[in-house]
Amino acid sequence: MRVGLVSPYDFASPGGVNDHVRHLAVRLQKLGHETRVFAPSSRAEVDFNSARFYRIGRPIAIPVNDSVARITLSFHLANQVAAIIADERFDVLHFHEPLMPALPMTMLRMSTTANVGTFHAFAHSNVGYYYGRPLLQPYLGHLHRAIAVSEPARTFVNRYFPDFPMRVIPNGVDLNVYRPGLPPIRHLRDDNFNILFVGRLEKRKGLGDLLRAYHSIIERVPRSRLIIVGDGPLRGRVEAYVARHRLPNVVMAGYVPETVKPRYYDSADIFCAPATGAESFGIVLLEALASGLPVVATEVPGYMSVLEPGRDSITVQPKNWRELAASLVILARDHDLRTRLADYALEKARRYSWDLIAGEVVEVYKEARKALAAQPARALEVSGVHHAV
Repeated sequence: MRVGLVSPYDFASPGGVNDHVRHLAVRLQKLGHETRVFAPSSRAEVDFNSARFYRIGRPIAIPVNDSVARITLSFHLANQVAAIIADERFDVLHFHEPLMPALPMTMLRMSTTANVGTFHAFAHSNVGYYYGRPLLQPYLGHLHRAIAVSEPARTFVNRYFPDFPMRVIPNGVDLNVYRPGLPPIRHLRDDNFNILFVGRLEKRKGLGDLLRAYHSIIERVPRSRLIIVGDGPLRGRVEAYVARHRLPNVVMAGYVPETVKPRYYDSADIFCAPATGAESFGIVLLEALASGLPVVATEVPGYMSVLEPGRDSITVQPKNWRELAASLVILARDHDLRTRLADYALEKARRYSWDLIAGEVVEVYKEARKALAAQPARALEVSGVHHAV
């Protein structure tokens, strides 16, 4: 099959959806399918040699869900998109966040092939979905099959579109990339006890709670070290907190290339994910599990769809830095517990291998193509424009 993967987000910026698209594109090609990727990009050249990349539109930063979405809001993409679709003759177009403006909505409206949508997001509410239901509902009608990356993601969409069917297929992890035994970062693998955080430095990731927890455990966990991998708008505030409280052994690694990031996991003793909410899944959790790390995480819906407290992790209430600190101390002092959680983590990570996940996605593609074949030709009216399907 020839598959087009459509992302609404700036493909030059790191993020969970784009990581998902990249990995899926590679796995589909290994399974013998051709892949093309469509996304806006803030750079003219994108380092992605695994599939042909079409840069469609320039992104702008939009605050959303305690984060920042870098998307294109231009709806004047139709001519460029139409020409590509006509030339490529896709068997399937796979839209990631299909109701996100403007690229997925534009391509979905114009597509005449089998359409699959994957919903990645989770939030407690969505003003756009609530007020935009009459406009968005016809776009869902263009999808022949739909996927949610977790049960919370499916529940979130069904809150606004109750009768819309979705199959849950989780994110995946590359077990050849994230695994124990990689060379650690040289200056981090000593006799210090390493606690690792990986994520964008923004409010919903909960790094402020982890800093408070770390501040409180320094005397109880001798020679502890906090490693922070990631960048973002709160970097200055994080650095100011570290300096103001004179926190020892805090490593601000900043942005780390994907080729180096697995070595940070293999340099750590514990992985900590202190998100405050709005997480639909948590790809970093899979990376930690596959690296054989015990996890301390908050009990947000997306994380709890992945973790099994007591078997691969210790979980605490969101925004409770005292519980977070107590859990870190428990794990730091109990080597046998860390080993038991890590052993189960490795076993569990195999369920999320990208090879298995991509195979499930291909099955959905086949179902979508059958649904298209069984669908009589009809005219759809979307936003006042008629399209033959």
